[in-house]
Amino acid sequence: MRSSFFRDHALRFGARRARFVQNLAAGVALAAGVTVMPAAGSARDMVAFSPTVQPGTIVISASQRKLFLVVRQGVAIRYRVAVPKSGKEWSGYASVNAKYVNPDWVPPPIVKHDHPELPNFIKGGSPHNPMGMRALTLDRYQVAIHGTTHKMRASIGTAASYGCIRMLNEDVVDLFDRVSVGTPVVMTQ
Repeated sequence: MRSSFFRDHALRFGARRARFVQNLAAGVALAAGVTVMPAAGSARDMVAFSPTVQPGTIVISASQRKLFLVVRQGVAIRYRVAVPKSGKEWSGYASVNAKYVNPDWVPPPIVKHDHPELPNFIKGGSPHNPMGMRALTLDRYQVAIHGTTHKMRASIGTAASYGCIRMLNEDVVDLFDRVSVGTPVVMTQ
């Protein structure tokens, strides 16, 4: 019955809307205590989330290596991320202070110190630019939520960064389109 429900909706409303309905149903099922796996190949999924967090808030769980965008009361989009490595962790509140498409990158002094072989500047859009396709800078010193290079994709789900939150490019593009400057961000350990 479940598959025919989604097939019928796919025919009637289109595959994209059916995926939304399926993800919404997954979030409702999770809220009821039923475990639902995301669709195969999905880098993000809809999940039940604390109803006390305001819609439009980004919540990053360092221990889970996940970023949640609360889309409505009790429901969030969950993304896999790389979080700051040991000694670079942070927690607390921040907000998005700027949004960039194909941002240029200049390595922060600590990164340059640890990796002197890095160039002093990498142009936005370069396949070697660690910021990836999008960046949301936060109102904390040199911290951003950003994409990644093809080589660094394997770091997603680990503690690997110097303070930033690293996402798959397809996920940071999705998040970028959903948030605005001023969006609140909460980092928890």
